[in-house]
Amino acid sequence: MDISFAEPSVPESGAVVVGVFVGGKLAPSGAQLDKRIGGALSRAIAASQFKGKKGETRDVLAPPRTKLDRVVLLGLGDPDSFDLLAAQAVGGAAYAALAKAQAAAILVDPVPGSMLDAPETAANIAFGATLRAYRFDKYRTKLKAEDKPRLKRLAIHVKGAPAARKAFAPLGELAAGVYVTRDLVSEPANIIYPVSFAERAMALRKVGVSVEVLDEKKMAKLGMGALLGVAQGSAHKPRLVIMRWNGAARRDAQPVAFVGKGVTFDTGGISIKPANNMWDMKWDMAGAGAVVGLMRALAGRKAKVNAIGVIALVENMPSSTAQRPGDIVTSMSGQTIEVLNTDAEGRLILADALWYTQDRFKPRFMVNLATLTGAIIVALGGVHAGLFSNNDDLSEKLIAAGKASEELLWRMPLADAYDKLIDSDAADVKNIGDGGAGSITGAQFIQRFVNNVPWAHLDIAGVAWSKKDTPTVPKGGTSFGVRLLNQLVADHYEDA
Repeated sequence: MDISFAEPSVPESGAVVVGVFVGGKLAPSGAQLDKRIGGALSRAIAASQFKGKKGETRDVLAPPRTKLDRVVLLGLGDPDSFDLLAAQAVGGAAYAALAKAQAAAILVDPVPGSMLDAPETAANIAFGATLRAYRFDKYRTKLKAEDKPRLKRLAIHVKGAPAARKAFAPLGELAAGVYVTRDLVSEPANIIYPVSFAERAMALRKVGVSVEVLDEKKMAKLGMGALLGVAQGSAHKPRLVIMRWNGAARRDAQPVAFVGKGVTFDTGGISIKPANNMWDMKWDMAGAGAVVGLMRALAGRKAKVNAIGVIALVENMPSSTAQRPGDIVTSMSGQTIEVLNTDAEGRLILADALWYTQDRFKPRFMVNLATLTGAIIVALGGVHAGLFSNNDDLSEKLIAAGKASEELLWRMPLADAYDKLIDSDAADVKNIGDGGAGSITGAQFIQRFVNNVPWAHLDIAGVAWSKKDTPTVPKGGTSFGVRLLNQLVADHYEDA
């Protein structure tokens, strides 16, 4: 979809969107159009009891005295609470209402009482529309034309169009990163496996990200027995991908680091999962997908930061060569791990990936993302991701970034009493606890491999995939973490 910005005017044809505040009050541009067409919009508002709630829409077909196809009334909600997220939600709702139009325009006015100016509002409306426009239907060969979106051109009319265009540029790059993640997470596991995933990541070289790929021989030489143990049952060989974006003024400035779990399909291994819903495990690599999308976004908008992205890519399969419950492996850190459950595999690959990251790059902090536990879904559902951290300052910054990006986090506890639950009689640590506090013991396990670097673990198992549409996230892969971590970097870690 091509998005453009223009100075205020009413298009001669197609569809046009006008804003309506709570209580049914038309925004100024809508009021002007209403006057031109003899009050058709205000009559439609009254007749349909349209309240102007945020994201609410109503169609007015073939308005008299114009050549427009239709006018869409779009609820802006309460102007006193209108902010960036409200603007993005409005953009998403507008796209959903316009998807079957051939061309459309949105008329944007300043919102009284809002801290946003009109160009910033317009840019975020465009961003929300872009996020909602995502579709993954490449394998649907029998879709009828009427079932496909037709909207190719969306014009945003606002006073200060050049400023809106400038404000949208970094948001457009962020959306491109979101799209990369959603594509990766949506692909089936016969298309995305460790080697092909690594190849997709190498495409980031086009936007200036340096990409290095370690194969199983290089990982074995480094002593990554925890990661390799998970991979040994699959015909698809593992990979570790290292992505680097050097955007800081000083190329040697200490980087920030993001690490992703990339289990491209998770059967559970010998501790095999039930058949029902196992198909969902194609997105057990959503943490790695988010890291790739984040690196794409940072490079695309030329973020003034040095950033490292590391993704551990494996497939967890049962076979005659698969890791067995009770096996003991040696991690890159030298710590030995008793593998009591082969379905607790994400923490094993993160153990080596995080140790490698802190050992090689000496980052300011590390944030890892992983669809780690079903227990976090029991605790938080699909609303918040679980946040575990050894650093209060990093946690507070992440929670604030989550609120600003609408990718919410809830901090969960870490404590010595939980850590003791993963002490092993046969090795240094075991990969599961006693059955309780499953998401916490998973985090405690990972913490043993961060070596006191400021660190946060985001358990995104409940938020990586959505079974319903929201204003800016169509059902499917959510790309959770891309906007959140981009916000974190933008707010705190870029050069002034």
